[in-house]
Amino acid sequence: MVFRLASAAIVAACLLGPASAAEFEKNIMTGGPQGTYIQIGRDVAALGKSCGLTLNVQQSAGSLENFVGVRNRKNTQFGIVQSDVLEYLKTFEANDPEVQQAVRGVRIMFPLYNEEIHVLARADIKDMKDLDGKKVAVGVKDSGTFLTSSLILDILQVKTGERVAINPDTALPKLLAGEIDAFFYVAGAPAALFKNNPIDGAKFHLLPITEAPLLATYTASRIDAGTYAFQKEPVDLIAVKAVMMTYDYDVKRNAYQRESCKAVSEFSSLILNNLEKLQATGHPKWKDVDLTVLPPGWQVGVCVKAGMALDYKPACKAPEAATRQPDGNEEYLDLLKQRLKKQ
Repeated sequence: MVFRLASAAIVAACLLGPASAAEFEKNIMTGGPQGTYIQIGRDVAALGKSCGLTLNVQQSAGSLENFVGVRNRKNTQFGIVQSDVLEYLKTFEANDPEVQQAVRGVRIMFPLYNEEIHVLARADIKDMKDLDGKKVAVGVKDSGTFLTSSLILDILQVKTGERVAINPDTALPKLLAGEIDAFFYVAGAPAALFKNNPIDGAKFHLLPITEAPLLATYTASRIDAGTYAFQKEPVDLIAVKAVMMTYDYDVKRNAYQRESCKAVSEFSSLILNNLEKLQATGHPKWKDVDLTVLPPGWQVGVCVKAGMALDYKPACKAPEAATRQPDGNEEYLDLLKQRLKKQ
C-alpha cells in the first residue's frame, strides 16, 4: 500500500517548459514552517542573496512533494529529500515504468546531514512495540515522514489502532490534548517544533528506536540529553540522510534549461566555497554536512559538476570567498571531485 501511494505521488504530471530569462525564477522545495529543511533552505537563499541571486524558499509537505517538484514543478531547481525515499524509489525503479518515468532526470546535488526520527509519545509508552493498538500520527501522505513511519511500522510489524495522516505541527497539540498517543517526525535535531513549544517531560518523551531490523536501512544515532527542554536523558534512535536534489538540465534544449543549469551551477559553487560560513552562521546541522557521502545508485547532475570545477567562474563572488587565503581546501575539493567522477 505504501508503494502505491508513493508511486501515485511521483508520477510525472507536466513537462519542463520555457520561461522568461528577464524574470527568471528560482525555487527550493523544503518542508513545514518549523522543520529543519526550511531553515536549511533559508540559509542557502541568504547565501545567494549575498551574491545578488534570489532563491525563493517554498514550504511543502516534505520529501515526496519535493522530489516531484524538482521533476515537474516549473522554476523549481532544488528540493531536499530523505535518503530512504531515494532508496525506496531506486528499489522499485527497475520493475515499475511509472517510477522509471518519475525519477528520470532527477539528480543528486549534495548530500547534507542526518535527520533523526523522532517519535514523541505518552510517558507510559516505553518502546516502539507499545504502539500496538495506539492512535499514531504518521505525517501527511506526500511527506518523507509518512513514508518513513509507514516503513518502520511495517518492518517492525507494529499494528497500530489507527494511523492518522496529519503533519507534525498539527499532531503535537493533538498529542498534548490526549487525542492521539504518539506521532512521528523526521527532522534534524534540534527541531524547532520541539524547542519552541512547551512539552511536559513528565507526561511525554521521545521513544528509543534501536530495533536491529531497522539498521539495514537506517543509521544508528543519538539525541543528547538537554537537546530539548523536556528531555533530560539521551535517547538512542535512528536517522536518515537529507539530500539536496536537482534536475539534469540540457543547456542545448531551450533558454529555460540554460538558465536553470546556470542557477544550479551558481549555487553549487556557492555552497562549496562557503561551507565554512554556513557551518558558522547557519542551522547547527550544517556542521554535520559531509559532501562526499553520496547515496548509492544516484548520479550527480552535470550542472552541479560544472559549478564544482576549479576553473568555474561564478557570476558573483561572496566577500568571504574573494578575500579568504588558501587554507588546504584544495585537497578537500579534489577528494570530492574524485568521488563524483565514480558516479
